[in-house]
Amino acid sequence: MSDEAATHPAPEDEALAAEAAYLRDTPVETILANHLFVLLQVAALRLAEEPPRLEAAQLVIDTVAAMVGAGGSRLGEHADLYRQALAELQQAYVRAAARPA
Repeated sequence: MSDEAATHPAPEDEALAAEAAYLRDTPVETILANHLFVLLQVAALRLAEEPPRLEAAQLVIDTVAAMVGAGGSRLGEHADLYRQALAELQQAYVRAAARPA
């Protein structure tokens, strides 16, 4: 390894180090919240497609339900918001599944 490589890490190494620092320093509730909202958006987008991608949406909805159920109040101050968003998506799924193909 050259002296320059040792003093100037590759951008990939810097990105990995920054991501590791973010994951280490960020409260787990915040990380889970970010992932929950991304998953909720994915399910909503699958339901909005024409035709709706019901199997994909159902997988995401079931995964969110498992996360919210397992995390419960430990998910932090927004746990009720996650439950409400999940319920709304479940209702949207039922409506999408009931539409004629």
